Amino acid sequence: MARTRGVLCPVERRGLLKGAAAIAAVPLLGACSQGASDGVGADGKVTVELWHGQVDVAKDAIQALVTEFNRTHPKIRVDAGGGGVISDAMLQKVTAALAAGSYPDIAYVFGSDLASIARSPRVVDLTDAMRGGPTPWNSFWAPVREAVSVNGKVRAAPALLDSLAVVYNRKLFRQAGVPFPEAGWTWDEFTDTARKLTDSGRGVFGTGWPGTGDEDTVWRLWPMIWDLGGDVVAADGKSIGFARQGVRALDTLRRLVEDKSVYVDPKPGGEQMYQVFLGGRMAMVATGPWQLPDILDAEVDYDVVPLPSYSGRPVTISGPDTWTVFDNGSARSRAAVEFVQWMMRPEQDARWDIRAGSLPLGSATERRPQWRKHSRETTGLSVFTDALDSARVRPVHAAYPQISQALGEAIVSVLLGRDSPAKALRRCADKADAALLIPR
Repeated sequence: MARTRGVLCPVERRGLLKGAAAIAAVPLLGACSQGASDGVGADGKVTVELWHGQVDVAKDAIQALVTEFNRTHPKIRVDAGGGGVISDAMLQKVTAALAAGSYPDIAYVFGSDLASIARSPRVVDLTDAMRGGPTPWNSFWAPVREAVSVNGKVRAAPALLDSLAVVYNRKLFRQAGVPFPEAGWTWDEFTDTARKLTDSGRGVFGTGWPGTGDEDTVWRLWPMIWDLGGDVVAADGKSIGFARQGVRALDTLRRLVEDKSVYVDPKPGGEQMYQVFLGGRMAMVATGPWQLPDILDAEVDYDVVPLPSYSGRPVTISGPDTWTVFDNGSARSRAAVEFVQWMMRPEQDARWDIRAGSLPLGSATERRPQWRKHSRETTGLSVFTDALDSARVRPVHAAYPQISQALGEAIVSVLLGRDSPAKALRRCADKADAALLIPR
């Protein structure tokens, strides 16, 4: 694979994770005071530390790719130790590492967390490496390009792509005599269907929703808000853009709660919710392609349908994640960039996607024979890929974590019947608007 050669130099700013949000570009070509040999061992090999946060099948998949990279790149050794945390906790882990001055060369960072991390001068600017790299920038789906860009600069490499759709249990629908859902259905139809499929005597729920207030709880609501014309941040940048639309979206959840048709998962990651579905006691669950391997293993008679909407127009959310590169000296930065560029090549991307349960980063991967074969043989997978045409991503905004936390609290309060949608959203707006007013 052809690669951009050169030396990566850090650009100092006002301090770690402080100061202006705009970060000056770190060129891939140029000189650096640390010298070209910085980070090179006595044997001439550069060691790159990778924190990936993956577990189970995804961990095995990334390790297999790292092993191949190390075999085919004798001057670089990627140490895929993982970082000691799962990906959900990577933001806190990396933030603490940056503060301590001992951070990895590459970390798996959620796209919604990138703006917070990218404020550090230790984050390498990848604009030249991505836009002029071996994999054409324009071959990536629009959500991928948006998720790795901050203030017009490419601050990370795309790592993983997904979208949200509804997986349903065909057996439960047949038993209840309810027609299968079809593309173009509405949220009113969704709530009515969930009510009809709920059977308390048999312990069957119509649907489920994570109830911990984390990002898994929150990101499912954004397509509903976008469909209603709202946005995460208002156009003036000083307040939330969903004060009205959020109330209506939360009212849909309130209906599910009143009908007792929603299983509220009290544990992070939605694990119990998915177990209920896999056990044949939940009719519908909004999820991503990552769940299909478990559904297939459980031999659930399932199919996939796009998310409902209020307008009848297709809308969903994509949650691209990133490989964020940190500056530990010119040689290590250069080697880290070489690794993430290699990972993005369609050959590697297809293998990673198939094993980890994600979607191709772009059209070049989608055209590969192994992906096409995998898509044909996996029921419903094409629904997730097709949904990328209408997918939006959460804004790469430094205040997003605070907005998400406030909305997560509002969602949980409605799911648990503690607050009305209007009251929950007012409290959310107060907290989120305050976060947006903080200079960044």
